[in-house]
Amino acid sequence: MPPAGSRYFRFVLRKELTPLRAGWAIGIATFFVTIVCGIVIRVVDPTNFGNVWVGMWWAVQTVTTVGYGDVVPTDVAGRAVATLLMLAGIGVLSVVTAVVTAAFIETARRRMGDDPGQRAVMARLDELAARLDSIESAVRR
Repeated sequence: MPPAGSRYFRFVLRKELTPLRAGWAIGIATFFVTIVCGIVIRVVDPTNFGNVWVGMWWAVQTVTTVGYGDVVPTDVAGRAVATLLMLAGIGVLSVVTAVVTAAFIETARRRMGDDPGQRAVMARLDELAARLDSIESAVRR
């Protein structure tokens, strides 16, 4: 039986990877990393995390980059878990920003492509490029 991670990637990549699908895939992965880190922090740093729910609260604060500071890991292992979770949080925020930006750019591209004036300009540019190519080939001879 293949590991869960490889099944996840095969599921994500079964269709074309669009910004929206990538955002969902990273969001789901981040959700599970948050849950796992909330549990693991309780195991590796029980002094500061009295129960798993405190660990979950800390994990949500950390992955969202809020970080109230009411509970923090002090053990080396706990800080390693925190580092992993912080990197996941930064990654998901970056991807969400990229998805929104890609959606705006695609909307603007579609609007510009439907503009008759834009089509005329593009046709004229194509014509000028062809003329330039013919001039360059004549100069080379």
